Amino acid sequence: MSVISIFNGTFCNADAVVRDVIDSTGYRLLTDEMVIISAAEASGMPESKVRRAFSAKTSVFNKFTHEKECSIACLRLALATALKTGPAVVQGFSSLLIPQTISHVLRVCIIAETAYRIERAHAQDGSSQKEALKHIHAIDADSAAWVETLHGLKDPWDASLYDIIVPMNHLTVEEAGALIEENLIKEAVRPTDASKKAQEDFLLAARVEMALSKAGHDVSVSAQDGRVTLTINKQVLMLARLEEELRAIAGNMPGVESVETRVGKDFHEAHIYRKHSFEVPSRVLLVDDEREFVQTLSERLQLRDVGSAVAYDGKSALTMVNEDDPEVMIIDLKMPGIDGMEILKQVKATRPEIEVIVLTGHGSEKDRQECMALGAFAYMQKPVDIDALSDTLRQAHAKVQQRNA
Repeated sequence: MSVISIFNGTFCNADAVVRDVIDSTGYRLLTDEMVIISAAEASGMPESKVRRAFSAKTSVFNKFTHEKECSIACLRLALATALKTGPAVVQGFSSLLIPQTISHVLRVCIIAETAYRIERAHAQDGSSQKEALKHIHAIDADSAAWVETLHGLKDPWDASLYDIIVPMNHLTVEEAGALIEENLIKEAVRPTDASKKAQEDFLLAARVEMALSKAGHDVSVSAQDGRVTLTINKQVLMLARLEEELRAIAGNMPGVESVETRVGKDFHEAHIYRKHSFEVPSRVLLVDDEREFVQTLSERLQLRDVGSAVAYDGKSALTMVNEDDPEVMIIDLKMPGIDGMEILKQVKATRPEIEVIVLTGHGSEKDRQECMALGAFAYMQKPVDIDALSDTLRQAHAKVQQRNA
């Protein structure tokens, strides 16, 4: 039996259409939340971090952690595994993870004109036109970012991605369901030996991608009849060594007959391949109003493979704590507005798992005692020896890793 994938805009009555299709076909439903839960259980990643893969906003630390890419690999493997057990309606962002090579998938887009969506939003939760439009634009931005990440297209409703587009401002729920069911029985989406093999290839590629991701790598993976192709899309200084490492990991996976590596179309762009190291900190937030100092410090830490981002004031730092989940912070005490002491108090009150290193040129013994009493991991004076700071960072990272384990 064929699979139905449904990608939809918000406030398009898609849930009602999906229920109608399920009632008529007896198919099981795979939602984003179901796939997220399975992905998190299989990978050990927190559900919240896997879920962030669907957001247009990417963490400032992502170029060091590859967290979004790893989350997508987890989601892909969870979906490929779930599809093994039989036909389903896959609804949501996850539906676009199914490769086009699997032909027994009816790819559906449910969308509507903005006026219809605003009206549905008002009927659903009483939203005003302004509130509804803001919500619609925010979710559409996530949809657009997701489609661009997976397919390189800027329009999430691009007709090339779907077999049918269902305009809900022109159809009732029953009519939309009937249209989907009518297309489901067409010859073009019936399973064939080739399409079943493509689904097996999808699962094998997902398993290889997950293994590479767990080893800190970020490459594109495809498979055909046990032959795996790994595409490197960022420049790397020692390409032969990287290719050897990738082939060694992928070649040991069950079902892999051969491994080919190649460079992709973006290889010569100004992006450097960076393997994620689990041994050094990769989510360090530096907070200091001395811009030149903190930028130089960030660069020097990155040369030591420490992933860091900067904030120049306390308000920005606290926002980044909530949005970007740093593991370790290095903060200056004396800053205008929200100073380092207040940052330390707020972080330890709301996010005690974050380790905080105080680095100051104006502190006193009294300040040191107060900071340590508030829960600071270390108190260091400027100018600081970069190796001593790096060692302290590694100790703080080790404490975070031990607690997480």
